[in-house]
Amino acid sequence: MAPSVSPDAPSGKREALIDAALDLFNREGYRAVVIDTLLQEAGVAKMTLYKHFGSKEELIRAVLERRAETIAAEITARLEAVPADVPNRPRERLLAVFAWLEDWLRSPAFHGCIFVKAAGEYPHPDDLPRRAAEAFKATCRVLLEHLCGDLACPRPALLARQLELLIEGAASVAYLRHEPEAGAWARQAAMVLIEAACP
Repeated sequence: MAPSVSPDAPSGKREALIDAALDLFNREGYRAVVIDTLLQEAGVAKMTLYKHFGSKEELIRAVLERRAETIAAEITARLEAVPADVPNRPRERLLAVFAWLEDWLRSPAFHGCIFVKAAGEYPHPDDLPRRAAEAFKATCRVLLEHLCGDLACPRPALLARQLELLIEGAASVAYLRHEPEAGAWARQAAMVLIEAACP
């Protein structure tokens, strides 16, 4: 007797849809990508799309959640790579986030922030893409607050908000002005803010 397969088990066609959608949405935006183009790129039938997602908005949410997981894994690896005995480790862990930012902005795969684009194209508070984007940005803020909390500074939450602005601003400048150096500038500014906040 064959083992039963959970309806939540990973599907090759589902993953193919997410992979294709992530690439297309990243390069072209969300509303500009029509379903037929997406299906052709993924090599699946329309019935497959609605079997796994029900709507384009649900697919977008899945794409954003996938990208959020990837970013979380990449940043976690950067944080864990900071040696335990390095001087001023909390500061170096914060700067590791900005090192990740530099690499992302210089990557050929960088076409702007897909979370900001999702919020822009789906502005209603109840839109699934916007809710997924807001959830990811909130997670980023919590991470920064946690990292700043490890520093010996009197107002870690304020520092986290300032660093968040640097990250968001660098991504916007890199995208709008085609200046990937914005990541390095943000890292330099972060060093100044951290030093000022932690006398």
